[in-house]
Amino acid sequence: MFQIIFNELSAAEISALPKKLQLELLSQFQILPEDLDRLGSDRFGVIEREGKKLYRYRARDYRIYFAKTDEGIKVHRVLHKNTFRDFLFRSKLPVSEDAQLGQTHEFWKLIEEGEKTRRV
Repeated sequence: MFQIIFNELSAAEISALPKKLQLELLSQFQILPEDLDRLGSDRFGVIEREGKKLYRYRARDYRIYFAKTDEGIKVHRVLHKNTFRDFLFRSKLPVSEDAQLGQTHEFWKLIEEGEKTRRV
């Protein structure tokens, strides 16, 4: 059975948003694990480091960071776009947003914080 699983941190992030916005974001986040094999939209990105693959989905002004699991999709973080946009603007690195994030220790620290929380 396919599931979308929110860890404790990502569940808290999305539940802090107004209910109408939550519904809009979740209605836009329509994905099946097999869809990840053929990403072609600018809404999706792939971030990799040391063999670990994380996906990014753009929904309105938010970014949903998630991984593919045996059960379905595990959401690690739900962040406003300006969280990393300011960093990327300041760094001015000549590579894509996802490539920059993959090399940034602070980004992976955010993801690992979510992994250390209980499953919701």
